[in-house]
Amino acid sequence: MIAHIQGKLVEKTPTDVVIDCGGVGYHINISLHTYSLLPATDFIKLYTHVQIKEDAHTLFGFMEKTEREIFKMMLTVSGIGASIARTMLSSLEPKQIIQAIASGDVPTIQSIKGIGAKTAQRVIIELKDKVLKLYDLEEVSLVQNNTNKDEALSALEVLGFMRKSAEKVVEKIARDHPEATVEFIIKQALKNL
Repeated sequence: MIAHIQGKLVEKTPTDVVIDCGGVGYHINISLHTYSLLPATDFIKLYTHVQIKEDAHTLFGFMEKTEREIFKMMLTVSGIGASIARTMLSSLEPKQIIQAIASGDVPTIQSIKGIGAKTAQRVIIELKDKVLKLYDLEEVSLVQNNTNKDEALSALEVLGFMRKSAEKVVEKIARDHPEATVEFIIKQALKNL
């Protein structure tokens, strides 16, 4: 319906913007990810998705096409509406969501406010094939990375570290270094714990 809107940025908050386009101000809901990418200039272009309901027509805007595609994919999962999809994109970067879905990482998806274990599993079950097809990811390397993370976490627990604090550190290391070996993850985690 409306693929993108470009014009003068009139108002902006972390959750929405108003863009003046030909004398009409469009109120567009955005994620924190898009908010962080907004340029310093007044003139912007947002890729959009229009949601039409009985009682409202709502515009959602995205700086990147990838973010819009993930948003639209999320809406196909039963139990996920526009507000939860936007919360997901505000909590995690698009590539983190893609990797979590492709690798079957339920805890990462479940860490998002408003998503329980069953919904997280449903997201992965319903979207994993689409994500692997669309984004040309190597499932094997992601699974290997998860195995390395699990082994590193087990080793850190044996060394006496609390699982919860170790998990956060290991997660960050694995995200920053996708090809990290178990040894590398453990060494980096020991520096940060």
